[in-house]
Amino acid sequence: MPQTLKISPNDPREYRHLVLSNQLTVLLVRDPSASKSAGAMTVKVGQFDDPCDREGMAHFLEHMLFLGTDKYPVAGEYQQFISQNGGSHNAWTGPEFTSYYFDVKPDAYHEALDRFCQFFTAPLFDEHLVDKERQSVDSEFKMKLQDDTRRFYQVHKETVNPLHPFSKFSVGNQQTLDDRDGQPVRDALIDFHQSHYSANLMTLVLVQAEPLDPLEQLVHEQFSQINNHNGDKQLPDLPLYSDNELGIEISIMPIKKARQLTITFPLGSLDDWYRHKPLTYLSYLLGHEGEGSLMSVLRQDGYIVQLSAGGGINGYNFKDYNISFQLTELGLTSIDHIIAVTFQFIKLVADSGFDQWRYQERQLLLERAFRYQEQAKPVDIACHLAVNMHHYDVEDILYGDYRMDGLEEGIVRQVLAQFTIDNIRLSVVAPDIKTDQQAKWYDTPYAISPISAERKARWFELELDSRLSLPEPNEYISDLLDPRPSEGNKPSPEVIYRNDQLVFWHKKDDEFNVPKAHLFVALDSDNCHKTCRAAAITRLYINLLTDSLTEITYAAEVAGLSYNIYPHQGGLTLHLSGFTGGQERLLAVLLQQARQRNFPQTRFDDIKQQVLRSWNGSRNARPISRLFSALTTTLQQRSYSPLDMADELETVTLDELHQHLDEVYSNLRVESMVYGDWTRVEAEGQAERLQLLLKEIGQPGSEVPRQLISIDDKGTVFREIESFHQDSAILVYYQSRSNDLKKMALFCLLNHAISSDFFHELRTKQQLGYMVGTSYVPMNRCPGIIFYIQSPVAGPLQLLEAIDQFISDFGYALMQISNKQWEETKSALANQISEQDSNLKAKAQRAWVSIGGKDFSFSQRQKVAALLSNIDRAELIRFMMERMRSRDPNRLVLHTSGSSHSDMTPLKGAQQITDLAGFKHQAKLLEF
Repeated sequence: MPQTLKISPNDPREYRHLVLSNQLTVLLVRDPSASKSAGAMTVKVGQFDDPCDREGMAHFLEHMLFLGTDKYPVAGEYQQFISQNGGSHNAWTGPEFTSYYFDVKPDAYHEALDRFCQFFTAPLFDEHLVDKERQSVDSEFKMKLQDDTRRFYQVHKETVNPLHPFSKFSVGNQQTLDDRDGQPVRDALIDFHQSHYSANLMTLVLVQAEPLDPLEQLVHEQFSQINNHNGDKQLPDLPLYSDNELGIEISIMPIKKARQLTITFPLGSLDDWYRHKPLTYLSYLLGHEGEGSLMSVLRQDGYIVQLSAGGGINGYNFKDYNISFQLTELGLTSIDHIIAVTFQFIKLVADSGFDQWRYQERQLLLERAFRYQEQAKPVDIACHLAVNMHHYDVEDILYGDYRMDGLEEGIVRQVLAQFTIDNIRLSVVAPDIKTDQQAKWYDTPYAISPISAERKARWFELELDSRLSLPEPNEYISDLLDPRPSEGNKPSPEVIYRNDQLVFWHKKDDEFNVPKAHLFVALDSDNCHKTCRAAAITRLYINLLTDSLTEITYAAEVAGLSYNIYPHQGGLTLHLSGFTGGQERLLAVLLQQARQRNFPQTRFDDIKQQVLRSWNGSRNARPISRLFSALTTTLQQRSYSPLDMADELETVTLDELHQHLDEVYSNLRVESMVYGDWTRVEAEGQAERLQLLLKEIGQPGSEVPRQLISIDDKGTVFREIESFHQDSAILVYYQSRSNDLKKMALFCLLNHAISSDFFHELRTKQQLGYMVGTSYVPMNRCPGIIFYIQSPVAGPLQLLEAIDQFISDFGYALMQISNKQWEETKSALANQISEQDSNLKAKAQRAWVSIGGKDFSFSQRQKVAALLSNIDRAELIRFMMERMRSRDPNRLVLHTSGSSHSDMTPLKGAQQITDLAGFKHQAKLLEF
């Protein structure tokens, strides 16, 4: 079939669209710059297809396909093959689709495809593994029992039309997937696979660097074997909401102290209108955040912190349009006022919002995004396009997300006509809200009440708010830009400005050919994080500054310029990114606002409460997430826990904030880099302007040292983290004694060699939990490795024993692999470490990380990769035994004890951290 896809002028790839003899639809992609090959298969089957008595079946089947096929029967072999060849793999199950994907080094691609294809032709469904993987699904379910998103989702399912497939419990657990008399779940799995996994319901995307002709031949040979029984996807043509589920308010009690109002207008499916995107246009107006917008007016009055418009569930015959408000305490008591103003703004859009220039603004922005889209990793391309192939015509597989053919006022008005008081659902989330029901599976407290006619009438009694207005033309939007001419493609950033206060780096990018750039400005001040209280105030300042910038920078963000302000150990960083046309102007606005620090008391109070809720809510995070956070706060000298910072922030005043900022800005050391479509002359001009500003606000300061707590010569150090979850969790961290390149190579190689076996043994075989893994963790340029598990079935002591036993056995297992496998393992890791960045964003971020890590030659990755070839198995085993298998190894063990394991033997040791501040004060510090 001839190539008919509309392709971006900035896209160097070749595309070939095929339909195989079994009606499998295929897209082959040649990406000449790809350092890995990738594949994705999306099947038009999902949670909506679950049998009513087997909820979670589609999700369970997704798990089982990874556990062996007729040709490759060994469970875990697929994962091991992918890992040994420098790749990754995963899958997801959604309401209507299931997607599987992987990437791998190019010379292993054909074998990877053969293994991948077997998922869909001959899965084994080993009866011995069915029960084990059912436990994994159950662990995944239990892991999110206290996840508010999942808990709210279940309430949503219970408040729709019970005959609609959306109402089904989608995850599955031990109960829904159990074996019943004469009905083993394995039989149901096989039947589900045979019934729904039909080639005509599948889309396959394959990406590689090599020519496509041999790949096309291979695809015909392998994937034509997938059975096609002309599956006919028939979902019930029933409304998502009957009259009983409209005109109601749903009150939900969260675990975290959230306050939120969501106004939902149920719509039908809008897929057929993707060429004109009526909702994209409406969201452009309703979700505007500039002066006169709905968000601006409600924020001015102190009712809301944030607004978002346009989200909501969507599917084959439904689409929810949500306008969501993050509420202040005042807003929670003023919900009807917020709704009334919202309807005023909707009327304003209906009366005055249909101007061609408004539509053309949004159209131009999407065209520019398509014209200068940045390249993605092969696996991300494969995943995205495999889904798009189910939604768009062939010509629009690449272009459909961006296509806006013109303002069809009739279509937009048809959609807007559904934004009425008779087609509405309200959802209110608040900690102390009254409830009288409990959602199944997640025990979410909620209540349903009808919205009375009298209440609806009151929404239209409010006097029109004269501050409401539609956005003016966006001054940041210009015609399509062109990248600046090349200045000679120098290999890495160079310092173009240096004095005792400022170091400024520059790299003009000529590789990706996009008129975009990334500008980083890192401010170091010893006063930012020298104490827990100082750190809390600094973070509050970042939130206040970001809040104050929302309205005045929104036009720039809409036009494709974005920014992020975030803390680091020595101070804070501003990251500016996007199109180069208005970056200098936006930076000037950001710096001016940072200097003015004009924070009203009301916004200070609201943002302070918002930050406190977030930090205090961290106690309800998943156990493993709490341990990851605790690793940083335990070992980094200037890192503090959210709960400790919350305690300090409670008494912080606006005056103290200003006093703190005076101290912060009195002594500054700044490092900055611009990477992308800036000329050297432009960068030098920016450096000079930045230096003038620094002279005005303070004296030169010193770089703040990034100090790390050493655990050398301490043996095993334990720290228990309080948890309010039924699962237990453990994280075991081993730290390098030095940061030389050889140690980096050894820790990287150990993690790469051990990760898939660790996952297979402790999750698949021993079924200790869903969250199981290892990771290479460099902290403050110091190499290290972690082992982690979150478990619903075992306490911390049992988990530590399982980890130690695995480490004890692994040396022997490593000796059993062939020399060929060992060399392939090292080669795959070397390729992974040396993998080229696929877009400007990744390249710029990597350069910035190199500067922060003092890798001023920008060659550390290549040096580490080169060292791998000379490491033999004996050296790695010796390294592991010295670091991990001694009688009392130097390591940090973080753990939480779940409520379901309170009767188990506690995890204790001679070295217990009970006073973290005292431990850090007395510890030896590493500084590289």
